[in-house]
Amino acid sequence: MPPAHQSVCGAQEKMLENGRKVLKEGLLEKRSDGLLQLWKKKLCVLTDDGVLLLPPKQHDHPQPQRGGDAAKIKELHFANMKTVDCVERKGKYVYFTVVMTDGKEIDFRCPQDEGWNAEITLQMVQYKNRQAILAVKSTRQKQQLLVVQMPGQNSVRSASSVA
Repeated sequence: MPPAHQSVCGAQEKMLENGRKVLKEGLLEKRSDGLLQLWKKKLCVLTDDGVLLLPPKQHDHPQPQRGGDAAKIKELHFANMKTVDCVERKGKYVYFTVVMTDGKEIDFRCPQDEGWNAEITLQMVQYKNRQAILAVKSTRQKQQLLVVQMPGQNSVRSASSVA
């Protein structure tokens, strides 16, 4: 099933089948892990929680399908990303490395004018900020529940009782 389209403020927004919004889509080259370390083209789909890497032939079906090519779809989730390092700008390409929290490094290259490294970095930072805000809110809610659940104790201490 192809990605669904939704109209928001008059503009067409591309959505994946699982409801995630596509922020950027296009071809990137990924260096293989093998002995020869060849550059292989991948269709990359940037969402607000990660990057999907698909073989270019799956362009019209960016959702994992049962069977065959499903194993070739890889998701780099922002929760598992540590940094995006811009390694160098050489010729028409910018080379960059995505460093995962487990220490794995994944090398990419793309034409300099496409800005994939900046877009991935921006979305990763925004994702981590959202997670930090959720963690603070969750901690505050737990603290408020503890205050409510402790009957017989004052929730606010006066200055004289602290001294």
